[in-house]
Amino acid sequence: MTSVSVKGVPRPHGADGSPIRVLLVDDEPALANLVKMALHYEGWVMDVAHSGQEAVARFDETDPDVVVLDIALPDIDGLEILRRVRESDSYTPALLLSARDSAMDRSSGLAAGADDYMTKPFSLEELVARLRNLLGRSSHAAWSEVESLQVGDLVLDDASREVLRDGVPVSLSATEFELLRYLMRNPRRVLSRAEILDRVWNYGYDGRSSIVDLYISYLRKKIDTGRSPMIHTVRGVGYMLRPGE
Repeated sequence: MTSVSVKGVPRPHGADGSPIRVLLVDDEPALANLVKMALHYEGWVMDVAHSGQEAVARFDETDPDVVVLDIALPDIDGLEILRRVRESDSYTPALLLSARDSAMDRSSGLAAGADDYMTKPFSLEELVARLRNLLGRSSHAAWSEVESLQVGDLVLDDASREVLRDGVPVSLSATEFELLRYLMRNPRRVLSRAEILDRVWNYGYDGRSSIVDLYISYLRKKIDTGRSPMIHTVRGVGYMLRPGE
């Protein structure tokens, strides 16, 4: 019988063993939904505040492990919110989001107490990686060993970024690796082109879904050629990865 398992990447959790709790402060519902989906696959919990006033209240209520804060909010500037938070909390990691990317904007954000700064649009994979990095330096989080992804005879090691099919190494580009990781985190689930585009590329990426088809074809050549196919097309919907027969 074929297997689907998550087996060797260190993953953070709360110091008390609970899931990592993220507070996202942003007034874009579409972005909030995409980030929530991304964090769900990490096993994290996300709380959302859509305004500055709500953000301050939610911070006190939820005691988050990390904060993701948009600078441009409808009521209070994100930098001001961060300054208020830092008056009583100097250690919870905070990542700022902004459409502005000048050196001065970054300097202002870091001076206000931010630990990291990302410009929009951004890759959800990069956001998760940045948050993992912040948590790794934080006293809020502890780390436990979670093994690499395995679906049937396909194994992906996130730490070494190695991929094996039936014990044979498979060489992938960075984008191919991210696409395969997303497919392997959702085995036997049909993923639409839009989902894949949003998750693997940028949430604000305005390219056509044909880029997904192109990279799926690249993966198939490297993963499935000469073997029982694992990547399947669901006509009119998208793609699904499942163990080979």
